[in-house]
Amino acid sequence: MTPSADPPASTTPSGGRLRLLAVTACPTGIAHTYMAAEKLQQAAEALGHEIKVETQGSIGAENALTDDDVGRADGVIVAADKDVDLSRFAGKRVLVVGVAEGIHHPGELIERVRAAPVYQPGGGPGGVGSGGVPGAVGAGAVPGGGGGRGGRGVVYKALMNGVSYMIPFVVVGGLLIAVSLALGGEPRPDGGLVIPDGSFWKHVFDIGDIGFKLMIPVLSGYIAYAIADRPALVPGMIGGWIANTGALYDSSSGAGFIGAIVTGFLAGYVVLWIKRVPVPRFVRPVMPVIVIPVLATSVVGLFFIYVLGRPISWLFEHLTTWLGSLTGASAAVLGMVLGLMIAFDMGGPVNKTAFLFGAGLVSQNPEVMGMCAAAIPVPPLGQGLATLLRRRLFDEQERETGLAALFMGFFGITEGAIPFAAARPARVIPANMLGGAVAGAIAGLAGVTDSVPHGGPVVAVLGAVGGVPMFVIAVAVGAVVTALTTVTLMAWGAPTAGRGLPAGGVVGTAGSAGRGRTGAGGPVRTEAGVVPEVLSGYLTEGTVRQELAAGRKDAAIREMAELLATSGKVRDVNALVTAALAREDLGTTGLGEEIAVPHAKTDAVTAPVVGFARSREGIDWGALDGSPARLIFMIAVPEEAAGDEHLRILALLARKLLDAGFRERLSQATGTDAVMTVLAEIR
Repeated sequence: MTPSADPPASTTPSGGRLRLLAVTACPTGIAHTYMAAEKLQQAAEALGHEIKVETQGSIGAENALTDDDVGRADGVIVAADKDVDLSRFAGKRVLVVGVAEGIHHPGELIERVRAAPVYQPGGGPGGVGSGGVPGAVGAGAVPGGGGGRGGRGVVYKALMNGVSYMIPFVVVGGLLIAVSLALGGEPRPDGGLVIPDGSFWKHVFDIGDIGFKLMIPVLSGYIAYAIADRPALVPGMIGGWIANTGALYDSSSGAGFIGAIVTGFLAGYVVLWIKRVPVPRFVRPVMPVIVIPVLATSVVGLFFIYVLGRPISWLFEHLTTWLGSLTGASAAVLGMVLGLMIAFDMGGPVNKTAFLFGAGLVSQNPEVMGMCAAAIPVPPLGQGLATLLRRRLFDEQERETGLAALFMGFFGITEGAIPFAAARPARVIPANMLGGAVAGAIAGLAGVTDSVPHGGPVVAVLGAVGGVPMFVIAVAVGAVVTALTTVTLMAWGAPTAGRGLPAGGVVGTAGSAGRGRTGAGGPVRTEAGVVPEVLSGYLTEGTVRQELAAGRKDAAIREMAELLATSGKVRDVNALVTAALAREDLGTTGLGEEIAVPHAKTDAVTAPVVGFARSREGIDWGALDGSPARLIFMIAVPEEAAGDEHLRILALLARKLLDAGFRERLSQATGTDAVMTVLAEIR
């Protein structure tokens, strides 16, 4: 690609050598981050420009850009699928795209950065903030950025950002409440628990309650933050607090996490809209600190109170009236309806309507509260069980949250399922509702009673439930139904069923190739003589296969695992396959350019081992460029060796595989000796 004859007006030179900076980042591993960096470097060199690329990953930034670099730069390219702080690039032309653009169109990006908008942290004319979504990097939100993932990417990433910040509040708040009830609760004469005021455990309970109160505004605030950066954080958080405080709009219950999602997106896009409004230059410095937060907070808060809050209040009142009309209906039907409502929004107005309806009838009709009590623990128990049934469908953070959800479910804390529902509402909420309906219906048919306004197995343990065996059956069946429905819906949606947020995703550094090499193995002897060992001896003649028989990704991973087992370093092939497939669920290891590098960190292997195989027909690996995988490397390392050595292997492979000549030689090599000779070029 040659420079445009008529480049758009810009503060960068219209011709000649440019001094460029770039940041590349992907949330799922090393490969795309480093492929984009290498492609940008190659394109800049070919076009006669100077470029410095900072790579970002879970181990931090490498080749970091300094203030001096930024001061001298003519433009900045951010090719990333994760949030990147743009504040240090104030006053520079910044082009923001997805990491795939950096891989496939690096030369075009270098040309487009000439006319990229000048980034101004406070927004305003010409700034990234005035037409894009700083903080939603890779979403194609910046004018001229293009090539991103579109609006759906922005929405999904913003939601995941809010959920990731909310999870610790759910876990801490829920566990503190559960522990305080378990250790400090005293049985009441009519059943149930009460924590004495002023006691140590009452203070623990209150701390947990604060965590629960904060989780809703945190969810809302960080959704807004992901959309419109720091100016949106305050309106998002205050909007979430308003949404969860029903008294502000004459409702007996707040809107819960669903209201928080609404206020989060509302705050984010209101801030973006305000940023687009032209303002005098002297006003711009106070826009992000004073004008935008105050104006956006007022708009979001008042809009929710006067526009959205009233329908919520109306819904709450009419649901209560409607439930009252069902008391003469079949107990199974009433139980099913209450279970659906309890599980729908987990603390929101629909849930609270059902709960308060049951609580209000405790003295006259304890069977109604029995239906509610059976449905209350189903969402957290079901989601926790799902993480145990199909672990590879969930990332590490979700699996840990699942254990906490099981504990909270025992104590009747329905909110333990909120992180799962917020991350995948289309899959989790229907599963929760189905399980809740089943539990409520069984409890209704069996005439289960509950004499206290609380639910979960804890009330049965404390003697407040009549018909304990059927109560336990109702809860267990409901939880199993929720778990099975959840994993089924997620499996249908694989591989995109997950949060897309990485758990321990693999990243590496340009400098990692120089780190100490460990491992066994000596030089490889071929017909051409002795060549250096390949990847510290981790890849040997015994772990090379000329042609894979498999035609699908899962079958190919199993075949590769069996190939690695010939090294004697694999103690459990099935466990290795499971670990590799779990890594694929976090994001494809298909790198494009007909390459795939499946990898796993697992104690199913006793030492690092690498295998290579080719597929003449190619295997669909879900690569960004849509190309089938024909050159396949598989890496397996034990957990204790999953640090620098794992990253070093991945970095060496990723960089060498960028060389088209190397790929061609590897594809055309005939015989194992010839393949090993080519592979020995990896250094």
